[in-house]
Amino acid sequence: MQINADLHLHSKYSMACSNKMELPTIAVEAKKKGIDLVATGDCIHPKWLDDIKTAATDDETILINDTYFIPTTEIEDKNRVHHLLILPSISKAEELAETMSKYADLAVDGRPTVKLDGSEIAQIAKDVGALIGPCHAFTPWTALYAYHDSLKSCYGDLTDYISFVELGLSADTDYADRISELHRLTFLTNSDAHSPWSNKLAREFTRFEVPSVDFEGLEKAILRKEGYKATLNVGFFPEEGKYNESACIKCFTHYNLEEAIQNNWRCPQCRGQVKKGVSDRVNELADLETPVHPDHRPDYLHLAPLAEIIMMALGHSSITTKGVRTAWDTLVEKFGNEVAVLLDARPEQLDIVNPKIVDAIMAFRNGEVIIHPGGGGQYGWIELPDSENKPKQNPAKPKNQSSLFDF
Repeated sequence: MQINADLHLHSKYSMACSNKMELPTIAVEAKKKGIDLVATGDCIHPKWLDDIKTAATDDETILINDTYFIPTTEIEDKNRVHHLLILPSISKAEELAETMSKYADLAVDGRPTVKLDGSEIAQIAKDVGALIGPCHAFTPWTALYAYHDSLKSCYGDLTDYISFVELGLSADTDYADRISELHRLTFLTNSDAHSPWSNKLAREFTRFEVPSVDFEGLEKAILRKEGYKATLNVGFFPEEGKYNESACIKCFTHYNLEEAIQNNWRCPQCRGQVKKGVSDRVNELADLETPVHPDHRPDYLHLAPLAEIIMMALGHSSITTKGVRTAWDTLVEKFGNEVAVLLDARPEQLDIVNPKIVDAIMAFRNGEVIIHPGGGGQYGWIELPDSENKPKQNPAKPKNQSSLFDF
């Protein structure tokens, strides 16, 4: 059974999150998006845990509006590294909450900061039977490779228990598979959504082959047991991420690694801090010149949310304009959900909307978009090719971009 899963998001009890991040709303929007299994997020926050328990059918089943949920939480350790924990049941979430309450006030934030290091958190995860791995592993502020040069440095003797790594918006499979210690791990692509709307929820997601839509089935896929596994990672072009290239966090001027080092990581334009980009950090960590993908590694498909593609195609300034909403509604109503529009619809079936929108979807399918990298906290942006004079080869195009029809 193939399912689409978004395994990292937050509730209304996390800082800087929409008050619409409630289970019923997330369930409705996930169905529109085409996501079968969604993280609860924040499952050790006391009020959110109560909401989860109220919505649950039993200890292991949370099903709302045909959308399955699985208990998850993101935890920040004392070194500012973020970890994603996926739990087997509500009772195990309660057990985890009881343990973590000794090290932090869990009611303060849905994503707690605890006085533990990575190995201690991993041991607690193992004790409750949770899956664990680093969140957005390459981002330069709160991630594994921001503060460590290896998995062992972070997780110590529990390194072998780590089963996955979340790539984050600024990295993809080609980036991560230049680091050989990551080859044994399953790569997850998740949204880290702070609002439930279609441009945030499941903006990145993972497709799995599973025996069942529950923790047991997901665990078999992540651990690649009995032939089950991740079959597709879907996410942004890494250049779209806020920290893809090294850049000043004040004026956003970009610098190559040599320039940044020469200037002692200070911007000569405004004296702001130059934050090391993910691409430069990967070059530092990589023990391989080019990515080497293990046999179990699925393809990585670069996409953008449908509303953003429509906005670009129509030349509108927002995804909330009437033109964008009308086109999005028309396509989702016909094909059932957004993922079906982006992955499954044939070009001739899309002619129910403006031809510019069809051209834009095809530009993404064929990897013909032009990418302007982000850095310093400013997102990169995508430019659609001239439909009358499409470039034969875009130099910014990732090496392994495939056509959607391959999937």
